[in-house]
Amino acid sequence: MSADSGIPTFRGEDGFWTIGSKNYTPQEMATRKMYLENPTEFLSWYYLRFAKYRNAIPNSVHFFLSDKKLITQNIDGLDEKAGNKDYISIHGNLNKVTFYYDEDKKSDIFPAPWDIVEKECSDISDKIKLKNILLNCFKISNKTLKPSKMVSLKPFVLLFDELYSNMYKMNYAEALMKKAKKFIFIGTSFSVNITLIALKYAVSNSAKIEIIDPYPLDLGLKNIKYYKMLASEYIQLN
Repeated sequence: MSADSGIPTFRGEDGFWTIGSKNYTPQEMATRKMYLENPTEFLSWYYLRFAKYRNAIPNSVHFFLSDKKLITQNIDGLDEKAGNKDYISIHGNLNKVTFYYDEDKKSDIFPAPWDIVEKECSDISDKIKLKNILLNCFKISNKTLKPSKMVSLKPFVLLFDELYSNMYKMNYAEALMKKAKKFIFIGTSFSVNITLIALKYAVSNSAKIEIIDPYPLDLGLKNIKYYKMLASEYIQLN
């Protein structure tokens, strides 16, 4: 959905989850375990892949969805920029950070310090300086190299080894899905839990189901309408 805004898809050939670091796969990097055990590697990987898209602007699809009940896996924040005041960013937001907290707790949410990092380290090839600045901005000790609960900061993003929680408005998302009579899935491979949860509710509700994707996955279910096209093409039909 955000490809027209210059943001790579997650699972395409240039996607975030197909490009790792020198030593780790994305599935190893984007984890709470990596944040705890190697925060310098985690933060630099995250910053270099995500923070550069913080100034992207919404495209026509975001504006089309700005008045819809929307649950998105995207963390780019473009739906908020497009004016959707009540959307659910179920996997977080790259423009935000939280305290490092226990998963069964809640934390305040703050603006991410990406502009400060960029100002203090404009040369991203200087890996040592970049890592030191990231540790400082995320309030992680250079001596222990370990984050401290409710002191250190963590990107507000749901990592591979974390659970959906009310930090990410999971209860609100399920409340919407329980009563929805129509579900539209845009650009998903149905390989993430939230899409499978949504599909379960859609089927149990006997809801209308539409799937928009240039290469849609055939779910083998009845009463699904497939649109083999881009989201930008789909909105021209409505």
